[in-house]
Amino acid sequence: MALTGRAALLAALGSLPVGIWEPSWAGILAVNAPLALACACDFALAAPVRRLGLTRSGDTSARLGETADVTLTVTNPSNRPLRAHLRDAWPPSSWQPGTEVAASRHHLTVPPGERRRLTTRLRPTRRGDHQADRVTIRSYGPLGLFARQGSHKVPWTVRVLPPFTSRKHLPSKLARLRELDGRTSVLTRGEGTEFDSLREYVPGDDTRSIDWRATARQSAVAVRTWRPERDRHILLVLDTGRTSAGRVGDVPRLDASMDAALLLATLASRAGDRVDLLAYDRRVRALVQGRTAGDVLPSLVNALATLEPELIETDARALTAAALRVAPRRALIVLLTSLDAAPVEEGLLPVLPQLTQRHTVLVASVADPHIADMAKARGNPDAVYEAAAAAQAQAERHRTAEQLRRHGVTVVDTTPEDLAPALADAYLALKATGRL
Repeated sequence: MALTGRAALLAALGSLPVGIWEPSWAGILAVNAPLALACACDFALAAPVRRLGLTRSGDTSARLGETADVTLTVTNPSNRPLRAHLRDAWPPSSWQPGTEVAASRHHLTVPPGERRRLTTRLRPTRRGDHQADRVTIRSYGPLGLFARQGSHKVPWTVRVLPPFTSRKHLPSKLARLRELDGRTSVLTRGEGTEFDSLREYVPGDDTRSIDWRATARQSAVAVRTWRPERDRHILLVLDTGRTSAGRVGDVPRLDASMDAALLLATLASRAGDRVDLLAYDRRVRALVQGRTAGDVLPSLVNALATLEPELIETDARALTAAALRVAPRRALIVLLTSLDAAPVEEGLLPVLPQLTQRHTVLVASVADPHIADMAKARGNPDAVYEAAAAAQAQAERHRTAEQLRRHGVTVVDTTPEDLAPALADAYLALKATGRL
């Protein structure tokens, strides 16, 4: 019968006869002395852990849902080979559930005076800064009986950015923008339009656009066309108070608002408008101001990466004051907030005239599609009660939106998937009608 484990080792050393062994002090000493000697030799031959050199390189940022590769370089300055198990520790949210063990643990062998590179692949599940914790190394001797263990701090930070899933809508919105910007000229003159060119009148054109002086100089009736002005100021205001922490589906409302803000910012910067961002609850959580068109999107993404909802009530009066400081002159203020009745009626409505008397205001809010599903439920008493509750919630939401509209505010209220394209469409509509 084959022997295993310690018995096999001792038998190999010639200190343990196969068969029945009656322990005695002499036997114990005879057996353990070679074992202790083997362990001591194995420990002495294991490469020291404290003297190892460790450095990092690799990705410093990644979008949520994508991977980031961080390379760890292990240098062995000793004259003994390194045979080790290594654990590269990161926060639990740096990996998909159940994949941490396979991704963070490595086996390596480093000859004396050489170095080896190991790659840890992260797949974060949360936005924000993910910081490496520590690297733990267990160095084994040639027999694998004994090991040295130690930990090293090797700092590295990977910033996980918003996923910007709504960028798939950008080509269609840019095509619409190009139509507004000259390919199909705007025929209605408003506060946000400027003269573009003259063309011949066709039936259906607004007679107010006829240029009579130009018509007198030529045989055909001439019509003025107008195009949206550039260099308008867009201020995106993110409400980061407690209502933004509510989850709709799998994501918080704040994340859906971020995605919509990124699409609108990209579209507006392509249109030649200036875009700023303010995130506020009771103090400024993020501020991006004065960026060029090429730098505005990276700056916004970087600022939004670490932004989290705060479980406090938003101070609407202080938010309004902060928005007016950032946008002292006429601008389009896009407020991404909740349409819950109490925060709007008690907080926003009393201070709304301070914004609307100087600025064009657009309020965008994330609606819960589950409420619409509940309103359709029938078939048993519980479903009927759910439908009644959902209908009441929808009625309150519609009433709140109407109150805002009576103050001249444009309201966008839709599901997380539709919020970004709907907000972009509202911006284009304001631009087309000259209200921007």
